[in-house]
Amino acid sequence: MFYAHSTECSDARDWQGLADHLQAVADLAAKRAARFGWENAGRAAGLLHDLGKYSPAFQRRLSGSGERVDHSTAGALEAKTRFPDGLGHLLAYAIAGHHAGLANGRDAGTRTPLSDRLVADLPTLSRRWREELVLPDSLHPDGAFHQRRDRAFFQMAFLTRMLFSCLVDADFIETETFYTVVAGDAPPERGNPTSLSTLRDALNTHLDELAAKARKSPVNERRADILHHVRAAAPEPPGHFSLTVPTGGGKTLASLAFALDHAIAHGMDRVIYVIPFTSIVEQNAAVFRDALGAFGEDAVLEHHSAFDEDSRRGRQDRHSRDKLKRASENWDMPIVVTTAVQFFESLFAAKTSKARKLHNIANSVVVLDEAQTMPLAVLRPSVAALDELALNYRTSIVLCTATQPALEETDNPAHSFAGGLRDVRELAPDPNSLAQQFERVTVRHIGTLDDDGLTEELLDCEQALCIVNNRRHARALYESIGDSPGAYHLTTAMCAVHRRQILAEIREVLASGSPCRVVSTSLIEAGVDIDFPRVLRAEAGLDSIAQAAGRCNREGRYKRDISEVRIFATSNEDWAPPPELKQFAQATREVLRAHGEAPLAPAAITAYFRLLYWQKGPQELDKHDLLGQIETAQLDGLPFDMLEQKYRLIENTQRSVIIPYDDRARRAIAGLSHAERVGGIARALQPYTVQVPIKGFHALEQAGVIAAIEPDRFGDQFVVLIDEHPGELNTNSYDPNMGLNWSDPTYRSAESNLW
Repeated sequence: MFYAHSTECSDARDWQGLADHLQAVADLAAKRAARFGWENAGRAAGLLHDLGKYSPAFQRRLSGSGERVDHSTAGALEAKTRFPDGLGHLLAYAIAGHHAGLANGRDAGTRTPLSDRLVADLPTLSRRWREELVLPDSLHPDGAFHQRRDRAFFQMAFLTRMLFSCLVDADFIETETFYTVVAGDAPPERGNPTSLSTLRDALNTHLDELAAKARKSPVNERRADILHHVRAAAPEPPGHFSLTVPTGGGKTLASLAFALDHAIAHGMDRVIYVIPFTSIVEQNAAVFRDALGAFGEDAVLEHHSAFDEDSRRGRQDRHSRDKLKRASENWDMPIVVTTAVQFFESLFAAKTSKARKLHNIANSVVVLDEAQTMPLAVLRPSVAALDELALNYRTSIVLCTATQPALEETDNPAHSFAGGLRDVRELAPDPNSLAQQFERVTVRHIGTLDDDGLTEELLDCEQALCIVNNRRHARALYESIGDSPGAYHLTTAMCAVHRRQILAEIREVLASGSPCRVVSTSLIEAGVDIDFPRVLRAEAGLDSIAQAAGRCNREGRYKRDISEVRIFATSNEDWAPPPELKQFAQATREVLRAHGEAPLAPAAITAYFRLLYWQKGPQELDKHDLLGQIETAQLDGLPFDMLEQKYRLIENTQRSVIIPYDDRARRAIAGLSHAERVGGIARALQPYTVQVPIKGFHALEQAGVIAAIEPDRFGDQFVVLIDEHPGELNTNSYDPNMGLNWSDPTYRSAESNLW
């Protein structure tokens, strides 16, 4: 008898038989892979993944020998030998990496390359496996696999990652189930039984209630028209869609309604919302839960770095929270709301933990909110991944934004994004007409201003918002108006909890009609619901200008001609934007010259992105030449390890500092001293962190104002701002109006550095 897993019973009476484990994993992996047409490949991966356990050496290990045994490579070698048409090689990557992660094919990396593993000395296998396992005759898909000659090996790498996802998720769940049952417990519940049809019914009820309460107005009539038109397109075949709706047009609920209708019409499994900023993830997840009524709390998975299951205590019992935690591992939920970083970096992941969820993206509706925010340095690989999902994984992609990026590939080279999305169908009714109907502001460039001139512009209006391009400029401008009534400052040098408090106060002041002048970095453009009669915006990309305009006359309270977005350049070189932002601003100036009368209309936005992409060129839209390296490497050298290391949606060269801003933060910090598992505490502390440049971080360290908590246990994972006095926030280093100051940190004595 050959075993897969042992227990504490020395007589092996409750050990798991190896054939039973392999067959169970094969069934689960096949079911997952069937959702995108590769059932046989999933089954073969499941049957072969632990083939090396059919060796006497591994069986001795289960009995306590302690010897190290490679039990993954034998199955990889068998897959490559048994299926020599190239598909077996793809399975070999997945099988060999089902514990350590996907390795490069040839080149050295953080894992041993597959080529080295396939020629290593392996334990001799018993012939029993040939009697107990029946492999499929072929790995070919059930239907057509649409190939693109320009990225054939990218497609192979993508398929490998998808099959890898099916395998590791199946293996984890089957193993977890075995040990849970052995312990005398019921298998863990996964997923959510609520059907998409039930969720749609709940949404319809919510929409009907909103319509009944809404006052009759032109804006509400347009929102109703948009919703009706968008939903009417749900029967369209799966593929690429765009939803181009101006701010205030109701695109959040309209996109959810379309996604549910479309998924139901085509037998899809779930809706996945991909959102660029954590704050908007939280905001939209709350909107969806509310819209789905009694089903919302359990049907919506909110998955991002700051998600804190502890914050839901009181709303859910422990059983429900555990289900959500398991769901976040593989996205087995009807509605998933996640960040762009989580979504895209998973699509290029090699680690088992990040790749487990990928198979559940297949056969889904993926809505990319604020689609224009995809970083340019990885734009081409990101678009290629989206295209592949639609092309071969039964996924519909919806680009949802008021400022559509020009990502469509056409037969006209002058108006084509090479390697982009084909046949993108617009869901909104006549975006050009909508832009005119929702036009609430006047946009104009007011030239170059010195510091005094900008201060005068800001003080000229009782209620105004000024958005600048860096924290130093925001700080200096705020200091110039700090003595004026209603002066506020928002910056990423403040922790998120602090910023939320300031925003709540700003909204109250605006509603009262009192003076309110706010200086902010671009963070306020990220889905913040706030409304000023005038907005000043430092030169930036036209999409950023449009986002800034969304904070001006947002509710249509003012006449358009007095609701101005004033764009300015600064004469002070200290506030000069970085080179990339200068390029964005230059493209904006060129578009404004040609589209000055309607600078935020779809035609102007399209012209801006086409110009920007042309100026950048293909190389800068794939900074690390990831697509080129994949094609050069070919089948036996697929660079999975390299892709995971190099594909970064955000190049993070900053360090986190925890701000003990309130009692909740202090309790979480104190909890680290006795916590066995710190995942929940880390998530609870996320809204209290400030990201600090490496140079500034070192300055804070040298000044003795920050320190690592329990470094022997956690290393430098938790670095906190030290109190000036016990229980009191260090306002010398963290100003209530400015946030954390790392440019000139105040020295602290060693005696104060204790927690």
